[in-house]
Amino acid sequence: MSTQKTNSRKFSKERLMNVLLAPQISEKATYVAEKNEQVIFRVATDATKPEIKAAVEMMFNVSVDNVQVACVKGKAKRMGRLIGRRNDWKKAYVCLAAGQEINFAASEQG
Repeated sequence: MSTQKTNSRKFSKERLMNVLLAPQISEKATYVAEKNEQVIFRVATDATKPEIKAAVEMMFNVSVDNVQVACVKGKAKRMGRLIGRRNDWKKAYVCLAAGQEINFAASEQG
């Protein structure tokens, strides 16, 4: 528990509030959550692993074992003759400690 306090002290609270953008809720995300006890978040493109860990620990009061990060390339989309491109984004696979859980369905109803 002492590491949780030291991690959140390294970064400003304002920065940690802007690191996590949204949870990724999809079939793959629920499969990963059940099998590997991980939660997937959409995070800021300049976020680092220690920042993501500190932000999850601060916002949800859980202990995080490790964080894996993947950069997702934006898709090229066509609208008639025009070709556009969606922005690149970053997602984080957050592995929670044993017995820890984040339930998004309960927070939406409340």
